[in-house]
Amino acid sequence: MFTGIIEELGTVESLTSPADPARLTIRSPQVLAGIALGDSIAVNGCCLTVTAEDGETWSADVIATTLEATTLGGLAAGDPVNLERCVRVDGRLDGHIVQGHVDATGEILDREEEAGTTRLRIQLPAGLARYVVAKGSLAVDGVSLTVAAIDGDEVTIGLIPETLARTTLGRRDIGHRVNLEVDVLAKHVEKLLFAEGARR
Repeated sequence: MFTGIIEELGTVESLTSPADPARLTIRSPQVLAGIALGDSIAVNGCCLTVTAEDGETWSADVIATTLEATTLGGLAAGDPVNLERCVRVDGRLDGHIVQGHVDATGEILDREEEAGTTRLRIQLPAGLARYVVAKGSLAVDGVSLTVAAIDGDEVTIGLIPETLARTTLGRRDIGHRVNLEVDVLAKHVEKLLFAEGARR
């Protein structure tokens, strides 16, 4: 479980994708503090398991399904990535509940600068908009963000300078694809309501 509060911008060392699973290696000394083999780290919003580490870099095995369903398959050496260690039970939930299970990828349609704020308009894939509401939460590349507006299958989010500086979203422009995870509570509510309706 994660919160969507990014701890460090790591750097991809390598992605060996011909094999299945692929091996993703990342340089990120900060998030490795207190990490052991088998622990979870979210990479651009994708929960991965640490399979090797040396204090400066760490590796995770990534199956083909994950590479295809997320933006991880497009990573290359030198790319920055958002990183977050799993949340401690006694820690603060500063963002929102993020599972690290990417629902889909979306495309940035527009980027607009306005009075110190950057607004990104993102195209949601079909079927995902029903889980997104204005003023609700949406994880974009693992970053917990508040939805400023939603219009059909397009969502607008506002980014403050701090978020732009501390995450990959400061480098994302029109045409970039981003990992999306909707609020899991919305999906549970939908399932419960559907099940209740089916019994009537």
